[in-house]
Amino acid sequence: MMNGFVLGGVSSGVGKTVATLAIIQALEDAGYAVQPAKAGPDFIDPSHHEAIAGRPSRTLDLWLCGEDGLRRNYARGEGDVDRSHPSARGTSSPAICVVEGVMGLYDGDGSSTAMVAEALDLPVVLVVDAKAGMESVAATALGFQQYAETIGREIEVAGIVAQRAHGGRHEQGIRDALPDDLEYFGRIPPNPDLEIPDRHLGLEMGAEAALPREALREAADSLSAERLAAVASEAIAPETAVEDEPKSVDATVAVADDAAFCFRYPATLERFRERADLVTFSPVAGDPVPDCDGVYLPGGYPELHAAELEAAGTLAELGTLASEGLPVLGECGGLMAMSQSLTTADGETSEMAGILPADVTMHDRYQALDHVELEATEGTLTANAGDRIRGHEFHYSSADVDADARFAFETVRGDGIDGGHDGLTEYNSLGTYVHVHPESGAFDRFLETLDDAR
Repeated sequence: MMNGFVLGGVSSGVGKTVATLAIIQALEDAGYAVQPAKAGPDFIDPSHHEAIAGRPSRTLDLWLCGEDGLRRNYARGEGDVDRSHPSARGTSSPAICVVEGVMGLYDGDGSSTAMVAEALDLPVVLVVDAKAGMESVAATALGFQQYAETIGREIEVAGIVAQRAHGGRHEQGIRDALPDDLEYFGRIPPNPDLEIPDRHLGLEMGAEAALPREALREAADSLSAERLAAVASEAIAPETAVEDEPKSVDATVAVADDAAFCFRYPATLERFRERADLVTFSPVAGDPVPDCDGVYLPGGYPELHAAELEAAGTLAELGTLASEGLPVLGECGGLMAMSQSLTTADGETSEMAGILPADVTMHDRYQALDHVELEATEGTLTANAGDRIRGHEFHYSSADVDADARFAFETVRGDGIDGGHDGLTEYNSLGTYVHVHPESGAFDRFLETLDDAR
């Protein structure tokens, strides 16, 4: 198992992503092979990890994956590290996994950063905003360290990275104030080039707004790569080995892959490739729907490309194929693309695939944000009747469904489509607002359904 550590924040917005990217840069510049990961169900922060590290970022979420699934997904990341890369120190040097946390260290009832660190038995490096403090930075870090014991969490807060800290007297004051058992790993200096633009759903994607290498290397120079590498420890191994996962099926899955459909977990594509044949296509570019047994439309930003999607014609073709029985599975943005129409926040309406009896409208504020649990009321593409699956929802749109619309799930937790239900189903297709991880079993059920239908 890889050595690793978790980068926890004192709050949301403290600069964890920038700190994570600078640490990845510092470790790689020092010759370490680095595997990035993200605690929580995020798609955007991992895209920035991949832009800098050059390999997919693993998703580590107890609610989505379960404890053993989380450990298994962590373990799979070691296979992503290219030890022959010139920056790697050699095959005898363990890879280092840098796990970016979610929100503040202890925030979140479904899967907090502290819960992920505890499940993997990894130390925590705390990101503290030092813009206007010195001794208060140490006091904050000490409080986070001692709070773990207060609430009975078996985690080690090993030290800090001081975000937005100047050098000289400012940095020295922070170092002098830290108690002996809290290590100072360095600082991220204030730099406008280290700001990632944001929009609804969070930051812009890494492919659009990757931080400049020069600015990251400047920040990396203020970090101690050797001390960070030394604090990393070996994670707990999963009980179920990766090689014990389900066997292959006789099916081909077509996955939409472009700027409108960019929210998918690396593990989902891995599961598709390991169990079936996978082909990709771009609805924005007007690619024809590939010859396949089923289509997966992941989430993303169809609202930013609605007019292009309507004009390209791929969604119209997909609607025809779905009406003829081709199974289509859409998550969030995929659900939006499967609807009859999509109206953007500025009032522009575009026709979508017309598979599902719903019209979708974008709003200025998010409409749902939570870990979710669904119970299947009937057999569907991702679950048998009575099954429960866990996932995550975060969207700025709402769906106005027709009176005769059929739902496949009741929401045990979360908002779903109408507050009590999710999973619009029509023909042999399914659209949900919920993103699921392959550890939920939903994608295995999808693949096996395609195989059975052949």
